[in-house]
Amino acid sequence: MRRNLPPLRSVRPPGRILPLLPALALLGWLFYGALGLSVLRSSGAVPGGDGQGQMLAAWRAVAGDPQVWRSALVSLWIAGASTLAAAVLALGIVLHLRRAPAGRGVLVALMRLNLTVPHLVGAAGMLMLWAQSGLAARLAHAMGLVGAPASFPALVWDPWAIGIILVYVWKEAPFIALVLLAQSAPADLDREDAARMLGASPLQVLRHVTLPALAPGLAAAAAIVFAFAFGAYEVPLMLGASDPVALPVLAWQRFTDPDLALRPQAMVLALMVAGLSAGAIGVHLGAVRRLREF
Repeated sequence: MRRNLPPLRSVRPPGRILPLLPALALLGWLFYGALGLSVLRSSGAVPGGDGQGQMLAAWRAVAGDPQVWRSALVSLWIAGASTLAAAVLALGIVLHLRRAPAGRGVLVALMRLNLTVPHLVGAAGMLMLWAQSGLAARLAHAMGLVGAPASFPALVWDPWAIGIILVYVWKEAPFIALVLLAQSAPADLDREDAARMLGASPLQVLRHVTLPALAPGLAAAAAIVFAFAFGAYEVPLMLGASDPVALPVLAWQRFTDPDLALRPQAMVLALMVAGLSAGAIGVHLGAVRRLREF
C-alpha cells in the first residue's frame, strides 16, 4: 500500500535548530525572566517591593504622580524630535548618494565608522564642546561674539533637550542612511528615469516614485531609532535638565534611591518604557506593512 509522504520542502532537518536551542533558551530566560520578575515586583507580589504587600500600590502611586507624566512627555519629545530630524537628514544624504557622486565611498565609510562610536562618547563630546563652559563658548568669547561664556546659547542641561537630540541625530542619521542605501536597488533608479522621460517633474518623481520606494525601509529604521531614543537613559542622564528628567532617568533614580519603598515604582516605570517602546514599534511595523502592500 502506497503511503502519502509530505513534500521534501516541508521537512526541516532538526540539526539546524538543535544547536540554537541552548542560546535561545538562555536568551528567553534572561529576557522573559527579568520581565516577569519586574511585573511581580511592581505589583507587590514578591519581596523586594514596598514591604507592605499592598497589591498594585506602586501602579496607583505612579499613575497619580504628575512628575511621571512630565517625564513621559520629555521622553516622547526627545524620541520624536530625534527620529524626525535623523530621518530627514538621512533621507537627504541618501537622495544625494544614490546617483553615486564623487566621494560616495568616503562618506559611506565615515557613516559606518560613526556607528562604532558609543553614545556616551558622543555625549561627552557634546558636553566638552557645546556646554556654556565648553570649547565653543570660550572661543566665541575670545572672538568677541558673546560677552561671557555663560552668554553662549544653552545646548546642554536645557529644558528643550537640544543637546540630547543633537547627539541622537548625529548617531542615528548615519544608521538610517545606511539602511536606505542597502534597500535602494538599481530598478528604483530605472523607474525614476522612466518617470522623467514621461515628463514628470523632479518633485513629482520624488513624491510618486522615490519616496514610496524608500518609505518601508525608512519607517522600519525610524521605529528602531524611536524605540532606542525613548528607552535609553545614559545620554539624557548626562545632558538632560534636572527637572523634568526623561522617563528612563526617573526609573533609574527611583531604582537607586536609598528608600526601598520606591523600588516597585521604578519597576512600573521600566515597564512603562518597555510598553510604550513596544507599542511604537508595533505602530511602525503596521505602517511598514501597509506601505509595502501599497
